Amino acid sequence: MAGGGTTRAAAPGSTRATGQQLRERGATMESPSERLRAEILRRIDLARKQGMSREEAAATLFPRTVLPSETYEDLTTALVAGSHVLFFGPSGAGKTNLAKEVWELFPKDAWVVGGCPVLDHPLSVIDAKTAERFPPCPICRRRFAPDNDVSLFRPESVDATKVPAELVRLREGFGFARLQGSSEVFPDHLTGNINLRRLEEIGDPMSPLVLEPGKLLQANRGLLLVDEIGKLPLGTQNVLLQALQEGTVTPSKSRESFPGSFVAVGTSNLSDLDNINDPLSDRLTSLHVTYNPAHAANRRIVQLASLPDAGTFVPEILVDAGVRVIETWRQKASDDNPDIGEVGSNRTLIDVAARTAATATLHDHTIASVEDVKGGLLHAMRGRIRARSGDSFDQNERRVREFVDQHLEPALKRSSGVYWCRFYRSVLKENKAEGESVVSEGRRLKTDPALLDRLAGAGDEFPKFRAFTAYVGERDRRPREVRAVDAAIRTFELLERYSMFTCAAEEADDDARL
Repeated sequence: MAGGGTTRAAAPGSTRATGQQLRERGATMESPSERLRAEILRRIDLARKQGMSREEAAATLFPRTVLPSETYEDLTTALVAGSHVLFFGPSGAGKTNLAKEVWELFPKDAWVVGGCPVLDHPLSVIDAKTAERFPPCPICRRRFAPDNDVSLFRPESVDATKVPAELVRLREGFGFARLQGSSEVFPDHLTGNINLRRLEEIGDPMSPLVLEPGKLLQANRGLLLVDEIGKLPLGTQNVLLQALQEGTVTPSKSRESFPGSFVAVGTSNLSDLDNINDPLSDRLTSLHVTYNPAHAANRRIVQLASLPDAGTFVPEILVDAGVRVIETWRQKASDDNPDIGEVGSNRTLIDVAARTAATATLHDHTIASVEDVKGGLLHAMRGRIRARSGDSFDQNERRVREFVDQHLEPALKRSSGVYWCRFYRSVLKENKAEGESVVSEGRRLKTDPALLDRLAGAGDEFPKFRAFTAYVGERDRRPREVRAVDAAIRTFELLERYSMFTCAAEEADDDARL
């Protein structure tokens, strides 16, 4: 891939150097895809040395995204191969989050020519072989040419001691650019332009102050993220295609081309795939990112979300049941209706827990109830209905409400059954007598506040229920405002209502990996 790179040699203890000093330290230059490849292989090797499998090591590269292992495998293979990628799939499946994770993975430190608007590497200016592969920008060529005559520029003739080098941190606008696809994104949004008014003021067409870099130049030597790439007009797509093919960009009103080398990551919903022109699509490795079929994976998505701490306790059984209702929606109710396409999204999964807590808070409940999770589900799912008209919204809202009414109780039974079975098997070791003791102690405690106060203190009373309280404390996210015994009693009440404290042999723990 043509374009910018970076050095593997850093100036010890300094962020400033000269081209000559970098050369003396044995600096080398890599393209953005080569840098990303090296970082991926380094991290995978480190993870493998820690005893992880190849699949586990690949998953660690994207710690805030939960996807099937084959998706991680396909993505790492594409990136190590130096490919640009396109994530496509249903709305809310995690495509944009995954693209952001690729940027988080990208190495950020880079040596640049001081004052270069597109972050040329110093070796591009002073080394002929490097310049042949990674041509410097017109501004740097003129800046370091005899008498500022760009036609006389020769890397081997440049005084390397006079080429300022700076170690910078790539960031948005400088090595990273994000573009939101829409019909109003025109080619010069990508290419940038020469500011004629500034040119008239400065009088120097090669001054870096004259150039207003577009998204492609802002991404040079790093990564370009294009959300909803299929919504870009065809003319704009062709500008992106040229950059991917040639590694160069010609700003509007400019006669000179600038380096535009980057790793491109695009996203697209299924409905927009046909709008991506074939030559551009051929330049991208397509990766399907869809909803997780595994319950444990969906639970982890909720766990990774940064939820507000409102001082309200939402028992894990309620959180788990909310996830199960959304999973059932995906299986039974999803169709081609775009108005409800996001009702089963990962965003809704996360919203359910947050809105359950909010509903409980508004009703002055320090511990969420079944009615609170029902309200949270309705708010989260209804909020994802696309409002095109009052009638259609009302019709879809009724559909959501009927669905929740039908499927919440089976989800609560399933979640309660798994919760009790996990405790019964892992803590009680399937000892029936101990299970009966937990139930007996719990039924006494739930009706006697004085006994609960004694349980909250030190002592050896109610030893079996103390073990259950400890288990709830380990499994559930409990705010400090809520006592451990109160959280355990509410969980016990849910188990009594929905699981009947039974654990069938065929009860599968589909949450075992959490």
